[in-house]
Amino acid sequence: MNVNFRKWFDRMQPQTLQIATWLLYLDGVFALLAIVDRSGVEGYLMRRYDLGFIVVLGVVGLYAFGGLLMANDLRLGWRLAVAASFSPFALNIIGTRSALSTFGFGSPISLYDHVTGRVFGGGSISLLFNVALVVLLLHPQSREHQRIWFH
Repeated sequence: MNVNFRKWFDRMQPQTLQIATWLLYLDGVFALLAIVDRSGVEGYLMRRYDLGFIVVLGVVGLYAFGGLLMANDLRLGWRLAVAASFSPFALNIIGTRSALSTFGFGSPISLYDHVTGRVFGGGSISLLFNVALVVLLLHPQSREHQRIWFH
């Protein structure tokens, strides 16, 4: 597995993978800022669980290494990128279930936070970017390209 750490973007990939690569890096920066800021579901998980910091730091790694390895045409990078694209949803579900059980409620999961008025964590725009990343990575053109050209 040869990884060129100076190659962060591949112009020869289809547009779906090119945009997904940029979104991975952008989401990775925002996830890193969430660690520093300690707000949102990431901050809650870091405060609530002993391993919360490691899990959130792992998510940042998924974004960064997923984009880097995908730019180097490695199938492992695409798989890490897909895992990273679903990580905001998983973290929100874990955080929501944990918060509801802490306050004595049942375990229903709501996509809408009635206190802050946010849809699924960071807001509507954040949700839009999370869904866009999943769609770009699982688009038939992206799947076909990684199946044929990635090793």
